[in-house]
Amino acid sequence: MASTMNHSVKYFLLAVVISSCSDPVNPGNNGTNANSNDLPWSIPKNEVRDGGPGKDGIPSLTNPVMISAIEANYLSNDALVVGFKSGNDMRAYPHSILDWHEIINDKVGNDEIAVIYCPLTGTATGWGRVINGVTTTFGVSGLLYNSNVIPYDRLTNSNWSQIRLDCVNGTLREEKAQNFHLVETTWKTWKTMYPETKVVSTLTGFNRNYSNYPYGDYRTNNGSFLFPYTPADNRLPNKERVLGVITPDKIPAAKVYRFNSFDGEIIVKHDNFKSIPLVIAGSKAHNFIVAFERKTELSGLLNFTPTDITQDPLPTIMQDNEGNKWNIFGEAVSGPRQGQKLIQVSSFIGYWFSWGAFYPDAEIYE
Repeated sequence: MASTMNHSVKYFLLAVVISSCSDPVNPGNNGTNANSNDLPWSIPKNEVRDGGPGKDGIPSLTNPVMISAIEANYLSNDALVVGFKSGNDMRAYPHSILDWHEIINDKVGNDEIAVIYCPLTGTATGWGRVINGVTTTFGVSGLLYNSNVIPYDRLTNSNWSQIRLDCVNGTLREEKAQNFHLVETTWKTWKTMYPETKVVSTLTGFNRNYSNYPYGDYRTNNGSFLFPYTPADNRLPNKERVLGVITPDKIPAAKVYRFNSFDGEIIVKHDNFKSIPLVIAGSKAHNFIVAFERKTELSGLLNFTPTDITQDPLPTIMQDNEGNKWNIFGEAVSGPRQGQKLIQVSSFIGYWFSWGAFYPDAEIYE
């Protein structure tokens, strides 16, 4: 059912700016944004802020209308999309849709997934929607922590931190989110890799101008912020897009990888971070970086090199010392381990300032 609210971009930004000047919310007593049972928070409660539109004021989508790549004429080649693959079902979730809705609940193959995107931190994650054996959906709480979206699950009304990857308030507090591997890249690269992909249609049931970015020069202006965050880390430009890898420790650590380190068709690097052997593959030319452990559940450590894109076109990106070839989702597409998958790590792309704020001791790959 179409929304009766016809927000202009100017009104939306005005509401956000006004709310950014207000006092931090008291989440336990806020009738629109709060968790109804006023349970404790695992993040500083006084740093949780009201984003302005209110709970579900930014409407998430569920089971969106999908169209073919050839029908998606609203997307330019350089438009950023978030890609997900489940078996032979490939789907693209464009930033231009996510800028306005932030969460898309979908079923892809056998996977119940919520694609969660925060336009203020530039972070996209894929979370499982099955909680305690029950399939649910995620919505936008209207709250922010360190300028980052706080989703809530509709099963328990618990609030979650996207970048922390955990529940921060409610009956599920301290539960970890189930993560799916996403690939963020340009529409040109994604549709070249997966021409049979489906992509979200602009027929969402809501009156939004999906050709218009609602945050002005926010993506490129390193000094533009609508909400406070702390601490500030000036080692890299605030809005530089980097891939971060997060350890599964009780107190997690993060390491980031810059596109400048992958200036070529495909570059493959080995790294060790907190005793985790990693392979990171990326291409500045094709606008992607992905990371995995250097092994499958059935293998020892593997040594990787990039494939020749003229001989093995995308989505194949690397080969190993055993003669296997691997795609951008860490799946062996040929060789003795065909059908196996590299062990997934928690990783996603985001603006540098958000990595510095959430993981103050974040390492930077040099």
